[in-house]
Amino acid sequence: MKTVLITGGSQGLGESIAREFLKNNFNVLVAYNTGYERALKLEKELNVEIVKLDITNEEDVKNVFSNYKIDVLINNASVSMDCEIEYKTKEEFMRVLEVNLVGTFMMCKYGIINGVKDIINISSTDSIDTYSTLNIDYSASKAGLNIVTKTLALNYSDIRIVGVLPNWINTESVLGMNKDYLISELNRIGQSELLKKEDVAQRIYEIYSDKNIKNGELIRIG
Repeated sequence: MKTVLITGGSQGLGESIAREFLKNNFNVLVAYNTGYERALKLEKELNVEIVKLDITNEEDVKNVFSNYKIDVLINNASVSMDCEIEYKTKEEFMRVLEVNLVGTFMMCKYGIINGVKDIINISSTDSIDTYSTLNIDYSASKAGLNIVTKTLALNYSDIRIVGVLPNWINTESVLGMNKDYLISELNRIGQSELLKKEDVAQRIYEIYSDKNIKNGELIRIG
């Protein structure tokens, strides 16, 4: 039985991805950084294994690949700190880059070193055409992740590394936003409704399963 490691796997899209791979007979390893109680609840409900992992801590990243044999890596963990450009601090900007770009790069690096054969990086349409002034750091981090995905794919032809770029998804964090703001953003980018996280998770599994999808592809969802 193959093992999939999902970062940010205890909630939102990550939880739905965990459920989808479990349904398809994978051994599922759910990585979380905060929210132990939620991760523990998921472990008990689904009979998956959970592991605390700070993807910005290189020793944490090294250890998870030393302690587990991972076949498939889903890099889902990310943060956003949206605000107007004139109020965005250097510390906030760097934190977003550290998690979304540098942390995910380290996961890819040590995954490759330790024999992972499939990597799916969760990017965003904000990396190409739905970005706004509020999330310049998030959009930049995801655009950088696209380059990391394509560059690693060029260098490691024996591993399949692809990027997935979803539009807005009905995760808890999105549903908790100001409704007027959310509606205005959906209208701005021409998205008629929120994507269902279960549908996105199913599509991610289909992307993993479809061996016709080439190494280095960036696949938009929604």
